[in-house]
Amino acid sequence: MTEALVLLPGMMCDARIFEPQINALSRDRAVMVAPITRGERVEEIASNIIDQLPPRFALAGLSMGGIVAMEVLRRVPERVTRLCLMDTNPLAETPPEAAAREPMIVGVRAGRLDDVMRDAMKPDYLAPGPGRMAVLDKVYAMASDLGPEVFVRQNRALQRRPDQQSTLCKCKAPTLILCGAYDRLTPVKRHRFMAELMPSAELRVIEDAGHLPTLEAPDAVLAALRDWLARPRQAERA
Repeated sequence: MTEALVLLPGMMCDARIFEPQINALSRDRAVMVAPITRGERVEEIASNIIDQLPPRFALAGLSMGGIVAMEVLRRVPERVTRLCLMDTNPLAETPPEAAAREPMIVGVRAGRLDDVMRDAMKPDYLAPGPGRMAVLDKVYAMASDLGPEVFVRQNRALQRRPDQQSTLCKCKAPTLILCGAYDRLTPVKRHRFMAELMPSAELRVIEDAGHLPTLEAPDAVLAALRDWLARPRQAERA
């Protein structure tokens, strides 16, 4: 039976971050996007969405969505048939990283969400080229629609996020670790480290993308996802 695909978007993003992939993959399987907007801890966000998910599912998360995906995997590993982590980070936030979020939270609470988002997601976090401002404009629009309360909750969750290295080490499901070659927020070496932790992981680097490859290089990401979804599941290998 073809598994449903569950997608978890990045911070201050919604289903639009996966629009090209949803349009293609939903022709062959059920595809759903679970919001990561409720809760001030990653554990709480994961709990809020787990009950909404199918009994078994393929799980893919981008950036903060990948962080939540790892928590979902930790809680219900028997329900995750395969895992894709894109441009994300399995490590807990360091004290300096957590402290750096406080001025952003203060700015958003003062009504400057647009300015804070433009400072938090800079053009050079994406691959160079004429298309990156269109990608950023879409991200800024999603952030504006989600609003300041979601920004504050998500940043509080990121400040307190758990280390998931042990979760990844235990995962036996077919796993795709994917990142953009130009990603400066979560660089390739971090993804290589994740892939080395996992017994069934494949690393794919998207050459013409940075932190948001689903929009920067949608066809390359779609091809990688199709390959991942076609890999035999653990039960099928046994």
